[in-house]
Amino acid sequence: MEGPPAQEPRDPRANYDLAVAYQSLLLQEQIFAIDIGATNIKFSHVNDLGVLVRGVGPRPTPYPCSPARLVEFLDERIAKSGCRRVGVGFPGEFRDGHVVQPGNLSRPGGVATEKDPDLDALWRGFALQDALREKTGREVRVVNDATMAALGCIEGEGTELVLTLGTGLGLALAIDGALQKERDVGAEIFRDGKTYDQSIGERARSLDDLNWNPTLVEIVEGFAKEFHATTVHLAGGNARRVVPEEFDHLPFRVVINGNDAPMRGAARLFADD
Repeated sequence: MEGPPAQEPRDPRANYDLAVAYQSLLLQEQIFAIDIGATNIKFSHVNDLGVLVRGVGPRPTPYPCSPARLVEFLDERIAKSGCRRVGVGFPGEFRDGHVVQPGNLSRPGGVATEKDPDLDALWRGFALQDALREKTGREVRVVNDATMAALGCIEGEGTELVLTLGTGLGLALAIDGALQKERDVGAEIFRDGKTYDQSIGERARSLDDLNWNPTLVEIVEGFAKEFHATTVHLAGGNARRVVPEEFDHLPFRVVINGNDAPMRGAARLFADD
């Protein structure tokens, strides 16, 4: 009696193709988080809950950083990400899809150089969100970088002030979980003719690390008083350098968040979908 006919061996490439298709589907459902800084641009994949699926990968910010150059730079990385949703934090004043003022991106050689009026003019009014959507074909949402960090920090109760500590200083405000429109404070004068960016940014810290934390306490206290904050969140790359005990005497909570706050916040840009 003859047995059943022999089966053709399964093509191992079929398993590989299935795995690749499944991986591609997973990537499409993730969110590509981009945190643009004046020194580095950080990238990561997060899920809908804001949990990092991959570690944060920094790349140096390209200078001179014109709108066209930044869009081209981001387009390459968005294409490689495989994600259909992209959340972007912009390091300057940003409203309704447009750049109001570009902060340090108007400095042709980075933060150590003077602002270029022509480069600054190119940025003002630039529709960055639409430009990225048209270039990439993805669902891109752009907000101020401190706003994106705030989305990754806030708890939803009381008046929460978020200060981002990196190349410069960023500020966001939320009242009972609702983000408020606030000014970009980095270029404002703090004292002795120096701006907040110059007084508490990374360059100031590297030159005088001993006085950096006391200066930060003074700045936190001043903004908390101005906005009647019940909680202050500290985020950004230099949040890890904060000495918590320096804030024990203050009459409000100070919460130190990690550098991943903007990445978590990117997911909340799509929370209503």
